[in-house]
Amino acid sequence: MYLYGASGHAKVIMDILHANNIEVTGLVDDNPNLNEFCGMEVRHDASGLSPIIISIGDCRIRKMIVNNLCHSKGGRPEFPTAIHPSAIISQHATIGEGTVVMQGAIVQTGAKIGNHCIINTKASIDHDCVIDDFVHVAPGCTFSGNVHIGEGTWVGIGTTIIQGVTIGKNCFIGAGSVVTGDLPDGCKAYGVPCRIIDK
Repeated sequence: MYLYGASGHAKVIMDILHANNIEVTGLVDDNPNLNEFCGMEVRHDASGLSPIIISIGDCRIRKMIVNNLCHSKGGRPEFPTAIHPSAIISQHATIGEGTVVMQGAIVQTGAKIGNHCIINTKASIDHDCVIDDFVHVAPGCTFSGNVHIGEGTWVGIGTTIIQGVTIGKNCFIGAGSVVTGDLPDGCKAYGVPCRIIDK
């Protein structure tokens, strides 16, 4: 198993893989000055490496790297999931490729988690939620039932979203927000209740 991105996020994924008895074969990072991380050699070219998980928190960068890897000369790599054993995942939920689910997270029945998402520590995703590709759900978030989060959106730490709310693509929801209504694509919003501050 390879990780793309030698960062703190990579450390957490390494712990998840270790808990599942999966060995990290190597690390890749674009920083040419970074040659070692956590005692492992860091490569600077991911061509032909597979399976690989993108260990970068930023949604846009994660999407860019996946697109580049899928069109590289080495061919499309395999993107496995990484789910910590302490996470509770309903047998009736779906988790897309390349997605990581951290320690203590809960994904309830009927939830659909897209590709290359991050469901962070102790996040709770309730029944029938739809989380599109490349979403980052920060630690301690709580989503009630039937919430829909659009592609590339970042939901800040400790945010609560009430049932039935839809948040658009490429949004940024500030830490500790309480989202009680729908939000459009591309907005920045935060607060209790959550309000749009920038489009």
